[in-house]
Amino acid sequence: MHALWSEAVVKLSHRLAMHLPVDRVRLRNATPMVSFTFDDLPKSAATSGADLLEAHGARGTFYVSGGLVGVDTANWRSGDDDDVLSLHRRGHEIGCHTFSHRRTSDLDERSLAGDIACNRRYFDLLDPSMQIETFAYPFGYGSFAHKHLLKSRFATCRSIVEGVNYGNVDLQFLRAMPLINRQMDRGAIERVFDETQIHNGWLIFYSHDVAASPSFYGCSPELLNHALETAAKRNIRVLTMAEAFRCAGA
Repeated sequence: MHALWSEAVVKLSHRLAMHLPVDRVRLRNATPMVSFTFDDLPKSAATSGADLLEAHGARGTFYVSGGLVGVDTANWRSGDDDDVLSLHRRGHEIGCHTFSHRRTSDLDERSLAGDIACNRRYFDLLDPSMQIETFAYPFGYGSFAHKHLLKSRFATCRSIVEGVNYGNVDLQFLRAMPLINRQMDRGAIERVFDETQIHNGWLIFYSHDVAASPSFYGCSPELLNHALETAAKRNIRVLTMAEAFRCAGA
């Protein structure tokens, strides 16, 4: 019964986070823009994914949980400390995904603040010049109770609730689209870019591994390449999350 109650609280907090902003801000980007984000640091994202982005003159945002670095999973081989440093030195953005990768709603405010601080210490030990400006909710679960805390720490927080961001938006609950083979194909990519151009929006893709046979949560190099080629064809700038936030003038 306690577990069921706890899960109900998590889901309620997520729904409140989705619908009740701390405050809304108007995006003022002059042209449409797109960001490519990758969660949990699979080795293939840090290597093949980053290489593909760079081949198109682009950079991505990699949301890293320090506690997961170097810890392989059933879904993928994990990147290590050297991969985090390499991404940073190659111009990619490193974002915060908490240290423990626990859902924010499962933590009280003090615990969440401590978990974020622990992740910051992990990055400082690697390279204290690493600027950590943006956040992604672990497992995509937002937390209404913690939006003020997150706003004080990060410029933006990314969810996995589908949509293109435009007009007045909640920066502590930005919407994103899955660049995941089982959820997205080439036609869907074209349609979401159509929407981005119609509304002069900010399109955010999220994924995990980048592999010929991706996990349930990842994409193939071909799908990533198609999204990058579509952005180039439509003359839509590819920006990291931090760069896009600055371009939005929010």
